[in-house]
Amino acid sequence: MTANARKLVGMSAGVFGLSWLVRAAWGIPSAMGASMSAIAPTARGATTYRNRQFHNTEPSSQITGSPVELLYQLATQRDRGRPAGTIPLVTPALPEQAGDLAVTWYGHATCLIEVDGYRVLADPVWSERVSPSPLVGPARLHPVPSPLSELPPLDAVLISHDHYDHLDRDTVIELADSQDCVFIVPIGIGAHLRHWAVPEHRIAELDWAASVSLSELQRDHGDGTDLVITCAEARHFSGRGLVRNTTLWASWSIAGPTRRVYFGGDTGYTKAFAEAGARLGPFDLTLLPIGAYDRHWPDVHMNPEEAVRAHADLCVCDAGYGLLVPIHWATFNLAFHGWSEPVHRLVEAAEAAGTRIAVPKPGERIDPIGLPPRDSWWEDIRQ
Repeated sequence: MTANARKLVGMSAGVFGLSWLVRAAWGIPSAMGASMSAIAPTARGATTYRNRQFHNTEPSSQITGSPVELLYQLATQRDRGRPAGTIPLVTPALPEQAGDLAVTWYGHATCLIEVDGYRVLADPVWSERVSPSPLVGPARLHPVPSPLSELPPLDAVLISHDHYDHLDRDTVIELADSQDCVFIVPIGIGAHLRHWAVPEHRIAELDWAASVSLSELQRDHGDGTDLVITCAEARHFSGRGLVRNTTLWASWSIAGPTRRVYFGGDTGYTKAFAEAGARLGPFDLTLLPIGAYDRHWPDVHMNPEEAVRAHADLCVCDAGYGLLVPIHWATFNLAFHGWSEPVHRLVEAAEAAGTRIAVPKPGERIDPIGLPPRDSWWEDIRQ
């Protein structure tokens, strides 16, 4: 190769590299959301807000143990969470009218919940990556089961916290344009929504233990029924950049006249489950995280056995009351455990406790009343 040819190759590589960097960085400031100065006015006065940060009520470390060990795990085990086979999808089969009690799982923590004729979408993430960058960050292990445009009319959108795998800018923007529902969020997250041009009248921000009904927001069905949504305490953290805990994190109680659903979002095991069960339960359906756990962050993510324990706390009655549907697994590789390890452990723990569970494929609708026999579909996907 001549000197001129080598020079041209080098210039081409440099241009390509610069182009990639530009594309990787494109939109990052917008995706990160609102600034601290925009969030702080809403956060002041919240129950657990002090020193410009939110706090858990129980001692909670985000990461424990040796940083060297954690880096070693990252270098040697980061691919353990990838399935060797193709994850099966189901095209969502949604009734024209919302049912009394059902959930359609779209993957990770994204759930379309039906309660007493209302439809609530929780933690909607339709993007390919859970990151502020379109080219860098955890990517989907399976496609979204159906386009966002195919969702039916929604009554509300719930957000549990501001991490990228739960609060996705592009999805929020499209929902704001295509739906006319309200966004119900923990304190501080409203600033992110306003930053992305969601109208103020469509945002309701709640502190832990606060409730709002859709009739208060003028979103009731006009048939005498109502849906009450309560912001429940969770044990987690927040942050879309280097600064942590500027917005609140939460789980959610969704209560209609006859049915109650608990959406866990992302949380470690906490005494708040038993308190929520006593005050807001018992719940007919719990949607609880079982994945992305690790010994380095035991306080802020539940493992499958803790999810079964949390279900019992929330359902108050005997262990067999209600149905547990696992979330927060299968879609993104966010920890060091095997892809199907969470569901294997869940099945074993649920059988030991006598807890009813259903493990849907991404896109599958689960009706607890007409529950089919268990399909162990994950067994067909080699690790």
